[in-house]
Amino acid sequence: MRHCGGVNFLTLLSCDELSRHLNRPDWRVFDCRHSLSDVESGEKAYAEGHVPGAFFLHLDRDLSGPMNGRNGRHPLPDPCCLASTLGATGVARDTQVVAYDDAGGMIAGRLWWLLRWLGHDRVALLDGGINQWMKEGRELSTELTQSVPCVFDIARRDWVVSTESVLANINKEGFCLIDARSPDRFRGENETLDPVGGHIPGARNRFFRDNLDDKGCFRHAAELRRDFLELLAGVEADKAVMQCGSGVTACHNLLAMEIAGLHGARLYAGSWSEWCADPARPVER
Repeated sequence: MRHCGGVNFLTLLSCDELSRHLNRPDWRVFDCRHSLSDVESGEKAYAEGHVPGAFFLHLDRDLSGPMNGRNGRHPLPDPCCLASTLGATGVARDTQVVAYDDAGGMIAGRLWWLLRWLGHDRVALLDGGINQWMKEGRELSTELTQSVPCVFDIARRDWVVSTESVLANINKEGFCLIDARSPDRFRGENETLDPVGGHIPGARNRFFRDNLDDKGCFRHAAELRRDFLELLAGVEADKAVMQCGSGVTACHNLLAMEIAGLHGARLYAGSWSEWCADPARPVER
């Protein structure tokens, strides 16, 4: 998506578009590769080769806050801490940010949403990620990126839904809760990440990988719009609340809705891992 009269990428951009703007001083690129089974693998992969000029951000250290056993596996980071991290890399209000990973945007989508949550709209995902970048034979770098730090100003938006609101919504049905986990985990089967299997009563399922085509790029906006409108079944887009296992892949669905022109959905950041931490909360299977 672009703004008329300027180059403001707000959802996706191609490898060709990134390559044309790579050396601009008002652009910042972030490598967000991560594996839940090997949390250091992303940083190792970055050291072995990344998009030239990219900085590395770690899902656990940079894009999440500390866990306390009740707030899920990937709590939201403190806004001031995240702003300090971004400012240290030179992200200012007029900076175009680009995020990528090697998993179809599964992790990079988290950075996309976090920046918008803090009031920074000029952020986009590299469609196809570093896999597509390498497939096209583009250059990789092993150099550590340096930047002149600046102040990142926060204008935080009210886009987060609490566990208390989700619990109250089970009876009120004031919003539509959409779970981004795989269908089997949604049903309560094959749960390996959280101690309890199942889903929040009343939630609907939209596996985040259904947003991607067989090349690992996002499907066309019209297809995504059709799918989400069918899932919402008459519910307005701004009455949708996204969740997943820990609040990460839910951001993938939020990005997909934005690509589809369906605006205003919010995030239940604690998601299933926070919900199931209290055995008193109801579970549906």
